[in-house]
Amino acid sequence: MVKADFAAWERKITSGEPFEVPEELRSWLLRWKRLYINGNCCDGISGETFRTFNPATGEELSEICLAKKEDVDRAVVAGKQAFEQGTWARQSSSERAKFLRRLGDMILEHKAPLAILESLDTGKPIKESFEGDIPRAALNCHFFAEYGANQEIPRVFTNETHTHTTFREPVGVVALITPWNLPLYLETWKLAPALVMGNSVVLKPSELTPLTAAYLAELIHELNLPPGVFNLVQGLGEQSTGEHLVSHAGVDAISFTGETGTGRAIMKAASVGPTRVSFELGGKSAAIVFADAPWELLLNESLRAAFRNQGEICLAVPRLYIEESKYELFLEAFVERAKAIRVGDPLDYRTEMGALISEEHWKKVKSYVGKVDVPGKVLCGGDRPAEFAKGNYFSPTVISGIDGTHVITREEVFGPVVAIYPFKDESEAVREANATPYGLSACVWTKDKSRAERVSRDLRTGLVWVNSWLVRDLRVPFGGQKRSGVGREGGDFSLDFYGEWKSVCTSNG
Repeated sequence: MVKADFAAWERKITSGEPFEVPEELRSWLLRWKRLYINGNCCDGISGETFRTFNPATGEELSEICLAKKEDVDRAVVAGKQAFEQGTWARQSSSERAKFLRRLGDMILEHKAPLAILESLDTGKPIKESFEGDIPRAALNCHFFAEYGANQEIPRVFTNETHTHTTFREPVGVVALITPWNLPLYLETWKLAPALVMGNSVVLKPSELTPLTAAYLAELIHELNLPPGVFNLVQGLGEQSTGEHLVSHAGVDAISFTGETGTGRAIMKAASVGPTRVSFELGGKSAAIVFADAPWELLLNESLRAAFRNQGEICLAVPRLYIEESKYELFLEAFVERAKAIRVGDPLDYRTEMGALISEEHWKKVKSYVGKVDVPGKVLCGGDRPAEFAKGNYFSPTVISGIDGTHVITREEVFGPVVAIYPFKDESEAVREANATPYGLSACVWTKDKSRAERVSRDLRTGLVWVNSWLVRDLRVPFGGQKRSGVGREGGDFSLDFYGEWKSVCTSNG
């Protein structure tokens, strides 16, 4: 953990002037990032490491200890022992909530180093990390501290002869598998409810973005959480750390956010248990825009929904269906604004779009754009911006002239690539929006409230925004239909997943 004048760092970050990584954080990066098992930072048994790289420059950032099967076993066993000893699990939820409040406070105190690390690791603009991702990580802790503080209060049902008392208990050892696009944000989204429920946790972040998880472990260590309650293993997925974790017999529940194919593999491994699972998987969200949509708000939010975080968000909206009478007008205005997006150094506070996560992913996004042929048109973008000789930068890309059968329409590109389509009537728009294997979220743009309600109900998605995008209330269910997920998270839905309901029946005699 870094100690420095973070207020001074924050002033430099937000100044809009060129910003260099502070020396204290450079020194932290030079140290091997160790595993965290049973209350201690430790090396992996094999001594093997892997490296993480800056997507904007290709330069090495840090070296990370690789957790092998034996290390995963150590972490799960430590979690199981901590759970059975009950030092944490048998505390009241209000006591556990105090820890989460302190953890949320510490995340805010360390917002500057965490934001820098997140942008270095992911390539996203530091303004998004500093103003969005890191504060949201703290909010996750604060929210579940308050929401779960008295969750074990029993519910009592009585009749003439018996009293039935129901309450939640923790599940046991929970495996948390998190993605590279919103690392700390999604780690705390899972960690906070799991801990407030009294579980032990083994966290496995993406191998592409291990840094803020390593920093989080150091913050948790400072707060003296009982040994074994939180464990961190770092490494790859298939046939490596992740696979060892999800197939471990000692794991009682798995929460995973990531790609749909990986979700299928985890479900197969979990079925042996069987182990309960919660999956938030891929998305291919659509916006249906009617002619009466609030124009300026529509353009601003649609641009944000398409290109925030380089389009590397499961909730991004890469398909825009525009009513015919406004199609050409919208297309022209949207392309003009997309061309004006400032692509640049993720550590520059003025940057609006940074670099894609890896060279491999850059090539994947590029390959999708390369499949556009006549009558399809790439109206802007489609390649690396001319001013960047290196780094995984990709220009905001807008496509027209493709139909619902095109691979870009149906598959998750997960990059700054948007396709825009005209529609004639409401039924056509709903049919086209639903014509993908995914069903995570959607947007409806209209001033007609009855139409908004009708279309929202017809869309096969877990979440619909009307005249807005990415407005969240952490109490409501979050998750997708079809191939976009299994289960729901948020509020009681998270507490139910990380808890077991028990009923005790007592005679009234």
